[in-house]
Amino acid sequence: MGVEVLVPTGLFAMVVLIVFIAVNGGTQKRKAILATVQEAIRAGQQMTPETIQALGMPQKNSNADLKWGGILIAVALAMIVFGATIGMMGGEDEAFQVFLGMSSFPGFIGIVLLGFGLLGNKKSS
Repeated sequence: MGVEVLVPTGLFAMVVLIVFIAVNGGTQKRKAILATVQEAIRAGQQMTPETIQALGMPQKNSNADLKWGGILIAVALAMIVFGATIGMMGGEDEAFQVFLGMSSFPGFIGIVLLGFGLLGNKKSS
């Protein structure tokens, strides 16, 4: 296996590993909080929503769709600018087309999330 295959494979593996660590950490924290709540209920203590929230249970963020939509649209725009920069620096014109195509995925998902966020806020107001 040559270096030209090992480096890109390592980069993709690193991204997968970072996501796995972040998701696994959140899952372990949630399991620990739920185990604490179960033990408290078994001991006969009354658990109010304020108590559970004080233990560190994550609360629902009403603007999460708007935030994630904005982030994904920013990622899509960054990919477009990156592709255009490669094209202007003497790179192939195909680079811009590839990055334009790749940016459509986070861009469209971001647009949908923005729509969900805006429509959800109108319903709850």
